[in-house]
Amino acid sequence: MATTSSRTLRLLSLLQNHRYWPGGELAGRLEVSVRTLRRDIDRLRELGYPVLAHRGVAGGYQLEAGAALPPLLLDDEEAVALQAATQESVAGVAESSLRALAKLTQVMPARLRHRIEALRTATDVPTWRAASAALADPVALVAIALACRDSERLRFGYSAAGGVRSDRQVEPLRLVPLGRRWYLVAYDLDRSDWRSFRLDRMDQPHGTGSRFRVRELPGGDAVAFVLSGIDQVKSLLDVEVLIAAPAEAVRAGLGRWATVEQISPGRCRMTMHAESLDWPAMALGSLGAPFEVVRPPELIGLLRDWARLFRTAVGQNSPTTTSPA
Repeated sequence: MATTSSRTLRLLSLLQNHRYWPGGELAGRLEVSVRTLRRDIDRLRELGYPVLAHRGVAGGYQLEAGAALPPLLLDDEEAVALQAATQESVAGVAESSLRALAKLTQVMPARLRHRIEALRTATDVPTWRAASAALADPVALVAIALACRDSERLRFGYSAAGGVRSDRQVEPLRLVPLGRRWYLVAYDLDRSDWRSFRLDRMDQPHGTGSRFRVRELPGGDAVAFVLSGIDQVKSLLDVEVLIAAPAEAVRAGLGRWATVEQISPGRCRMTMHAESLDWPAMALGSLGAPFEVVRPPELIGLLRDWARLFRTAVGQNSPTTTSPA
């Protein structure tokens, strides 16, 4: 289901053509209840958009005819949320949000347009993502995106995995959202080498005002660079699964998050590394193909727990059994 932010963007996009929308039809397009639609309409009105409501059995909504849309009064966090909404993995939402964002950007103050554009151009998104990457502090995210875009050296405090804190000065290159985390790919001036940094471990990132000439990243792929660094972390879980589907179809579904090896025309082996088993479980479920878990055994336990939840959701609290004769 779409988030409130992305749904509001889509609602505004539908209303902006000034046509009349019956309430039931509009709720259906947004895949929400009529009550939720009313709340979303109220939210638009609070933002200053003149939405007219027509009561009765055939009631509906439309933007007031001839009314000029007011400027958007957004803070930095809301501006970042609008851009993040365009990267959601929910089918149909990202495209609608992107269209709405393009319209909204035209009436945003220059300061907010500056920040959204910086975040968009500084971010490399992998082919497939298992979960929202919304844990980064939006103020820090914007500061880093601006430094990436403007080729400005960045300073911040950084806490390593072991808890050791150090002060860093880097030449930032790209932002990469993976799973529930954001990473910065940058050239570390103190260590004279490329590094990836988790944004949730950064403290007060800020530009220094010093510009630099952009260096060439080894391999040229920021997402692959971050993934290679994550693969070296010992705490990651190794996942191996046999899938009853062609390797090409599995690669298309999982992207570069996984390594897929063809075993036979309709069977392949998938391996991946993950911080949490929720990610591969959701990925496997999204493929819609039978599979067998080779390792780890914890993934089998997680799938059993999920299976019980799903059976409960469809009214089957336990597997059907046959009484002995």
